[in-house]
Amino acid sequence: MTIKTPSPSQIRELALSVGLDLEPDEIEEYGEALSDINAVFEVLDALPEPLPEVKYPRTPGRFPTIEENPHNAWYVKTAIKGADEGKLAGRTVVLKDTVCLAGVPMMNGASFLEHYVPNVDASIVTRILDAGGEIVGKANCEYLSFSGGSHTCANGPVHNPRKRGYSAGGSSSGSTALVAAREVDLAIGGDQGGSIRIPASFCGTCGMKPTFGLVPYSGIMGIEYTLDHIGPITANVADNALFLEVLAGNDGIDTRQPPRLQPVSYTGAKEEGAEGLRVAVVREGFGSEGGEEAVDGAVRAAAESLAGLGANVEEVSVPMHLVAGAIAFPIFVEGGIGAILQNGFGAHQEGLGITSLVDRFASFRDRTHELPPNVVTFLLYAKYLQEYRAGYYYAKSQNLRRQLSGAYDAILERHDLLLMPTTSMAATPLPGPDASKAEIIQRAFEPIANTAAFNVTGHPAMSMPCGDTDDGRPIGLMLVGRHFDELTIYRAAYALENG
Repeated sequence: MTIKTPSPSQIRELALSVGLDLEPDEIEEYGEALSDINAVFEVLDALPEPLPEVKYPRTPGRFPTIEENPHNAWYVKTAIKGADEGKLAGRTVVLKDTVCLAGVPMMNGASFLEHYVPNVDASIVTRILDAGGEIVGKANCEYLSFSGGSHTCANGPVHNPRKRGYSAGGSSSGSTALVAAREVDLAIGGDQGGSIRIPASFCGTCGMKPTFGLVPYSGIMGIEYTLDHIGPITANVADNALFLEVLAGNDGIDTRQPPRLQPVSYTGAKEEGAEGLRVAVVREGFGSEGGEEAVDGAVRAAAESLAGLGANVEEVSVPMHLVAGAIAFPIFVEGGIGAILQNGFGAHQEGLGITSLVDRFASFRDRTHELPPNVVTFLLYAKYLQEYRAGYYYAKSQNLRRQLSGAYDAILERHDLLLMPTTSMAATPLPGPDASKAEIIQRAFEPIANTAAFNVTGHPAMSMPCGDTDDGRPIGLMLVGRHFDELTIYRAAYALENG
């Protein structure tokens, strides 16, 4: 028996926490009732869990030396080979350290999860290996993935391979840095507010946040059930399209996926060109506070290049884009922080429950002093919202989600794509060891002004390089398409890359 009946003193404490002041005889009565309920959990404890099969052999891997980890992008190195043939044969793949890889350590950038080892493979791990890819390791990421910078990982900051001392973007910082440094062919990133696209923008790679539900999230540590996305990070458009072909489709476990997703040949977009594409340049995506003129200029120049390649390019206005961040905030904070850090990582989700992770995650409550300032800030605000407004703002944001999605859909009825800067600024300096809490928090969330909107609405969105600043920092352009129309995004991206 792994669960015990609460003691009388525990019952009293539990009752007081929900506003009940029980008399001694009531405590005794409720103790008897709770003891009877334990029988249910005895049955559960005796049932084996139907976990997915781990198909391919592997070792736990090894932690890299300082010399072989110049950007601090690697967490652990492995050599897990898949099938002899397939679309990814001969390709090396690194996983963001939120993706379960059975038998290999995973910490999601968080000190209290160090030495945790999953006992399952994520669905996408099996797909990568079935397609012939070799998984060569796990990449460092931000602390619990709660940052758009690359400075909060418990293992230290990840440096931008294009400009040391500058942010690689986050939270998929290590994944993107390894692709940008040409240390791996392909990488997996996760995205709840821009965490694939921001590092792609800062490091000069291609990062696709697919349509919500296109790629199964089973076996991946998330933040918020309605915001979680997983997708490919690559050096070029062709590899990105190929990788998404492998990752996309139903796994029969993730209930966020619509039924019967049809396979799409995304690589087929290469031959179509930009002729006739209708592209909407979103006015509100430019001129952001704290942004750089060089970024806006490079993205507008890329839009003109698309026009020169035969696309019909027009500036449009989406006023709701300016409040998308405010809509996303309660979902991310109260939904993500509240559910994960206060109610347990396994709560309020369907699909594959990683019970070993749920058990391990509970240890954070004894180590909250290790949390970085950005996570502490959100934890405090999540607690405040739950105590004083009891889910009001989360519910309102979920209502506004439909209106925001409709605002973009109205433009996408007349246009094929939206276009804007991925981030309003290029890579920023990493905060120093003596940085204030304010600077750490600012650097964590300043890049998300354009990206977070499409986690809320679920539209596919891709960042691709479109030039550099005068001091060599990459600039990212974001293309956004209709739901499940990644093909058109790749069509425009191919044209821009090769035009």
